[in-house]
Amino acid sequence: MEFFRIRKDIPFMRHALVFNVVSLITFILAVVFLSTKGLHFSIEFTGGTLMEISYPQAPDLEKLRTKLEGDGFTDTQVQNFGTSRDVLIRVPLAKDTVTAKIGERVMSSLAAAPDAATNAPQLKRIEFVGPQVGKELASDGALALLLVVIGIVVYLAIRFEWRFAVSAIIANLHDVVIILGFFAFFQWEFSLPVLAAVLAVLGYSVNESVVVFDRVRETFKKKRGLTTPEVLNHAITGTISRTIITHGCTQMMVTSMLIFGGAALHYFALALTIGICFGIYSSVLVASPLVMWLGVSREQFVQPKKERPAGMTDDGAVV
Repeated sequence: MEFFRIRKDIPFMRHALVFNVVSLITFILAVVFLSTKGLHFSIEFTGGTLMEISYPQAPDLEKLRTKLEGDGFTDTQVQNFGTSRDVLIRVPLAKDTVTAKIGERVMSSLAAAPDAATNAPQLKRIEFVGPQVGKELASDGALALLLVVIGIVVYLAIRFEWRFAVSAIIANLHDVVIILGFFAFFQWEFSLPVLAAVLAVLGYSVNESVVVFDRVRETFKKKRGLTTPEVLNHAITGTISRTIITHGCTQMMVTSMLIFGGAALHYFALALTIGICFGIYSSVLVASPLVMWLGVSREQFVQPKKERPAGMTDDGAVV
């Protein structure tokens, strides 16, 4: 399906060096932010108390945050959960604090709110996430990321060729590091949904790379006389319409979550937005130049014709 078709190939590879220098600078900045600032992990990773509270009427979340902060609960997250009357409160683990009494203190603080007489809070659920559980989640998340990367490399190496596998994984890891760099620089909360978004971006980016690489292989087989940069330009230009349709539709859904999803989906949608934007850039303008510089050529996809031995003809059977 195509909304439009570009007749003349766009010379992307003419500016390949510029694109990769921009990517390298962005990547280095992301690594610097990760090294100096680090990620702001949620309580799933650091440990803390999770409380689900119900109200007869929808409460003012900003007033709840102000009340809790005034009572000494710093960095506490307050957000709707399910309905506007249900509130999810995350209290991070703090030193010199008795964990068993955090729930009682939070409920006492909420019960002392000005409108508590007419809109009394009711505790529905309370859970404690220990630091050891957080460490296990962090290690499991890192292992999941590593297994996804290995799977992508093996898949691309089998389906295409090792040059494509190396180029795609460099481009996709470039996306992951840049997402983490954004979260480190702005100190946005890194939670399990954000980790899920990062893994989704890996799969999303590799899908875009596979589409472009398929067109590259097809062009090498069908069109003779084109140089490798011309083949890559033709393949990228030929997939632009598909890229706009796919990524545009996906981004519309993600934008809806970003605007209307509330605090629970905000950082998840934000990570997906960054990943989609950089995924398009890296799959087209990072992976393709890397493939070119690694020496991809038509001979790697077209089998040479076997020459017949001297004296052999097609007339009659050969015994």
